[in-house]
Amino acid sequence: MARKPPVVHGAVLIDKPAGMTSHDVVGQLRKRFGERRIGHAGTLDPDATGVLVIGVGNATRLLRFATASEKTYEVEIVFGTETDTLDASGQMVAEHDMSFDYQQIEAATASLTGEIEQVPPMVSARRVGGRRLYEIAREGLEVDRESRSVVVSRFEVEATDDPLIWRALVTCSAGTYIRTLGADLGVALGGGAHIRNLRRTRSGHYSVEETGTIDEAPLLPVVELTRGMEQISLSQDEISLVQNGGKLKIDRMQGDGPWALLDANRNLVAVHEIQDGVVVVGVVIPK
Repeated sequence: MARKPPVVHGAVLIDKPAGMTSHDVVGQLRKRFGERRIGHAGTLDPDATGVLVIGVGNATRLLRFATASEKTYEVEIVFGTETDTLDASGQMVAEHDMSFDYQQIEAATASLTGEIEQVPPMVSARRVGGRRLYEIAREGLEVDRESRSVVVSRFEVEATDDPLIWRALVTCSAGTYIRTLGADLGVALGGGAHIRNLRRTRSGHYSVEETGTIDEAPLLPVVELTRGMEQISLSQDEISLVQNGGKLKIDRMQGDGPWALLDANRNLVAVHEIQDGVVVVGVVIPK
C-alpha cells in the first residue's frame, strides 16, 4: 500500500517573478509540497515582483494577520500616457503633453499621502455584485465602484534621465492600489500616467531580502507567521487549556494583541486577539 506523504505546515517567503499570478505561485507550491492547503497574504499583479508571503497547511489559518499588514513598493511612474489597465500591460487610451518640476511633483505626492480615497481599478480582484472587477472588465464593461479609504504613509519620488519617468517608493496600508496611486498622481499634475516595474520590497514584517525562488525557498516554522505579535510562553497547564480552545487569563496578556502563545520549544500553540473589545481565541493550531 502506498505510503501517504508527510503532512506539511509552515511559511514560505517567495520573490514572485514577473509573468505569474499569485495563484500560479500557489499552484506550483502545491505540487512542490504535496499539500492542497496553501494560500498567500496579499495578491501581486502578474507583472509585479517581490515579496509574497505563503502559508502551508495549518499556517494558512494565520494568513489573515499577515494580509492586513502595511506594504512597501518600488515602482516607476510613466507620465504623459494612460492605459486601460493603469500599468504597462494595457493598451494606451490617452496621451498628454506634460511638463513639471520637482517642487510640483513633491506637492502632488504630498496631496496623495496620509488617509486618501481610492476608486478600485476595473482590473482589480475586488467584487462588485458578486463578481470580480477584472472578470467584468474582460467583457469590455465598466461598472461604478465605491471609493475606499487607504493610508499612504510614505510617497517619495526620484527623477530619472527621462523627465516623464520617475521612480517612486511607497509605503501604504493593505488594500492600496499602486496603479491607481500612479494614475492619480498623473491627474494631480494636470495629465495622466501609468506604472511599470512594480516590486513589493516589504510585506509587513517580511522583506524581499529574506525571499527565495518557488523551487528553493525554505519552509519556515508556522510561528514565523506571527512576527510582530506579542509572544507569551505557556506553562504545561496553560498549553492543555489553550489546545482545547480555552482562553488564557487576561493578566497574562499585555498590550493590544494579537498574542502568539508558544510552548517551551517555541512552537505556536494558538493566537488570541481582540474582537469588539473582548479577548477571544483567534486560532488554535492542532497538535
